[in-house]
Amino acid sequence: MLDEIKEKANYCLNCKVKPCSLKGCPLNNNIPEFIKLVKEERYFEAYKVLSETTVLQGVCGRICPHEKQCQGSCVRGIKGEPVSIGELEAFVFDKAILEEKHTLLECYENEIMQNKANSDKKVAIIGGGPAGLTCSAFLAKNGVNVTIYEKYDYLGGLLMYGIPDFRLLKEIVKETVNQILNLGVNVKYNQELGKNLELKDLEQKYDAIFLSIGANKSSRMGIEGEDLDGVYGGNELLEYNLHPSYRGKKVAVIGGGNVAMDCARTIKRLGADKVKVVYRRAREQMPAENKEIEDAINEGVEFLFQHNIVRILGSEKVQKMELIKTELVEKEGESRLVPVNIENSNYVEDIDYIVMALGSKPADFVSNLGLELNKWGNIKINEKYQTSNPKIYSGGDLAGIKGTVAWAAKSGREAAKSILENLN
Repeated sequence: MLDEIKEKANYCLNCKVKPCSLKGCPLNNNIPEFIKLVKEERYFEAYKVLSETTVLQGVCGRICPHEKQCQGSCVRGIKGEPVSIGELEAFVFDKAILEEKHTLLECYENEIMQNKANSDKKVAIIGGGPAGLTCSAFLAKNGVNVTIYEKYDYLGGLLMYGIPDFRLLKEIVKETVNQILNLGVNVKYNQELGKNLELKDLEQKYDAIFLSIGANKSSRMGIEGEDLDGVYGGNELLEYNLHPSYRGKKVAVIGGGNVAMDCARTIKRLGADKVKVVYRRAREQMPAENKEIEDAINEGVEFLFQHNIVRILGSEKVQKMELIKTELVEKEGESRLVPVNIENSNYVEDIDYIVMALGSKPADFVSNLGLELNKWGNIKINEKYQTSNPKIYSGGDLAGIKGTVAWAAKSGREAAKSILENLN
């Protein structure tokens, strides 16, 4: 294992221009530097370099769409295979934290001591997902008194409920969370906005608030039959894990992102006879990472590219779906080819369950928080991550940040910087 890791580290050219860091990585991790330290077998020092910009090393190393981010910008990838950046990042976390038993606190201890004057500053983080955890860690690093309010009895958000074990082991998430909590971060569990938690009460107690409750309500297509029994939202299926019995059943998953892949692979593993992913564009346009698509194919998931669902049929429960074929055409003002239905190409298939995995939006109660929203229903923020209430900040999916864990984490880190500027 170590020999293989060293070989992969030695493959890195340690570019001075760092396109992997500056162009590819949303968090701008210093990738050449941490890999250089791996080459020298200085694993904790490599972890410390990563800790300057992220606290989700073990997570992002495993689940980031590396081929579209850091590895997609790797100079080595121009004429061959890119450096295995994700694998090296995950290895550094595992080696330094799980094996050598170092801690994130060791990385930040001096800064926490130097910033003791900030300990009278109090910030509430609402939501313990990637954005909230990252914001908490970077505030705690700067001596701020941080309390996370979480609706569940565990932290991690979609890292715990939205990503299946076969992609991300829960032990990795729990250890990541423990590293952050050991910085002195407080947590209040089973606290949910609009139920037993109110923004106005928190405003009186805290100097600033960071909202990061995610946006996990599945989007709908508005087609006939969408309200029939047997139609599910992909986000809710993954979050609440309330699956029906799929054994021997036929299931269609509508969509082409990683949520669609996670749903399809989970459902196939739960015994479905056939699982079909219906996507209205071509494979090359799928937002899901290529590795996830390949894994789904290898596990027996079928794909209907350039197909769209137009109707769901059944009396009370789903029985059939009507599909239509699409063609991709150029359209003025559009940066990519647009799918257009092919007339008279409709056909009907028997189906038992349909999962809508077409994206997500904030929960309905978000519109009652008294904060300005954008046209998509996300909380509107400025370049400093401030909402229309200058005391309240927001990030992650709730604020419409690009939908990867790394982008959510970056929003939490940058919001922490803005909060610190205003506190001081």
